[in-house]
Amino acid sequence: MGFLESIKSVFSTESAPEGHWVYVRCKRCGEVIKTRIDLQNSLSSTDSGDYVARKTLVGNQLCFERVEVTLHFNRNRQLVDQEIFNGEFISAEEFEAATG
Repeated sequence: MGFLESIKSVFSTESAPEGHWVYVRCKRCGEVIKTRIDLQNSLSSTDSGDYVARKTLVGNQLCFERVEVTLHFNRNRQLVDQEIFNGEFISAEEFEAATG
């Protein structure tokens, strides 16, 4: 691996194993959005010892509606529940099909 490739791998979020990808569709315009939750730095601890992450997502093509996502993780940082406002969760395959 060359020097530039090693620098790129350090800053790449695609290959980071401690991330959780979220795919959503805006309820208003249908735009699909993808975001990554960093399981080491983006989670907040709850009183019960579990974790929660909140994200507000805005697309960049159609209506700029805010899609609000709340993800609940257990102590092992595994997803146990998810909520969404102004959108719907979609699969990675649906996201890829919509973006071509």
